[in-house]
Amino acid sequence: MKKLCATADLTDVQRDILATVRRFVDDAILPVATGLEHDDEYPTRIVEQMKEMGLFGLMIDEEYGGVGESLLTYALVVEELSRGWMSVSGIVNTHFIVAYLLQQHGTDEQKRRYLPRLATGELTGAFSMSEPGLGSDVAAITTTASPTGDGDYRIDGQKMWLTNGGTSRLVAVLVRTPEGHDRPHRNLTTFLVEKTPGFGEVAPGLTVPGKIEKMGYKGVDTTELLFDGYRIGADRILGGESGRGFYQMMDGVEVGRVNVAARAVGVANRAFELGATYAQQRETFGKPIAQHQAVLFRIAEMGTKVEAAHQMVVRAARVKDAGDRNDLEAGMAKYLASEYCRDVVEDSFRIHGGYGYAKEYEIERLYREAPMLLIGEGTADIQRMIIGRRLLED
Repeated sequence: MKKLCATADLTDVQRDILATVRRFVDDAILPVATGLEHDDEYPTRIVEQMKEMGLFGLMIDEEYGGVGESLLTYALVVEELSRGWMSVSGIVNTHFIVAYLLQQHGTDEQKRRYLPRLATGELTGAFSMSEPGLGSDVAAITTTASPTGDGDYRIDGQKMWLTNGGTSRLVAVLVRTPEGHDRPHRNLTTFLVEKTPGFGEVAPGLTVPGKIEKMGYKGVDTTELLFDGYRIGADRILGGESGRGFYQMMDGVEVGRVNVAARAVGVANRAFELGATYAQQRETFGKPIAQHQAVLFRIAEMGTKVEAAHQMVVRAARVKDAGDRNDLEAGMAKYLASEYCRDVVEDSFRIHGGYGYAKEYEIERLYREAPMLLIGEGTADIQRMIIGRRLLED
């Protein structure tokens, strides 16, 4: 039988990569994911194995030591990783967005300085837009970078919701600089901030207070960043030109939304697998519950939603790989996949009955993880605004 989430017209290299990652997920992630998640433990061994496999450099050009693969390949790898444990794909995704920003917008010197080390995983990346007082309203950023008069900048302010905030060594941070434009989004600049991993004061004037406790998405560290007189050189401005940060970050978010959609497909696919398997094992009234029409209809809807979301991800990735603007396709994919993921996980939870509420069953973990995908890289309402405006433009 043809499995869900099959993708047409893949190269032999792409198929080999996906087969390798799927075996890795089955052998190294699924057996330990729930235990690590319950302990909120960073998956150090899994991350080291992914570095050895080259996954941290999957989309980095070969001239910088990467694999040089497409966004489609990356999205399909993310689906597989998320089928094992969403937190693992989150660690890679945040790193990937920093590498993407550098590759697309960095100066030649910045590319030479950072990309080879990002490709091997020697440097791990994080990026920061959000703040405590804002979410999707990026133009309302209040963290400032002020010129000191000697070629440096002083950064002051508070950033929020950094994935890899503690473990990362390189953070792309969006702050406000005094360009003087009348449009707030034109006064934003991306700085490349280097720091030591860990918590507390990780560089002079830069503090990572500790992990934010979350209902799900555990293992990966989510943190704040506190800047208090942090000094940084102008050579650390992404692309070497201030005032370009908003456009750079939106480009990164565009591919990030494809990634979040792929993560939703992976989680939903795993929930489908668990629900379908349990429904064929659990018996009531003398037969497996999968043979009861109510459950069979639920399985049919679950599988249809997983497949539809996957095809939306493939479409969005291929549009971007072709060099075209894909904010419409990425927004649609992220919106549909995250909503469908929530539906599929809940249906699988219902199929499990009382056992779905027990922490020893994997579906309990997925039930707590799925809601993050509804808000990550822009809420459902933000996606609908983007989709609606783009449709009217067309």
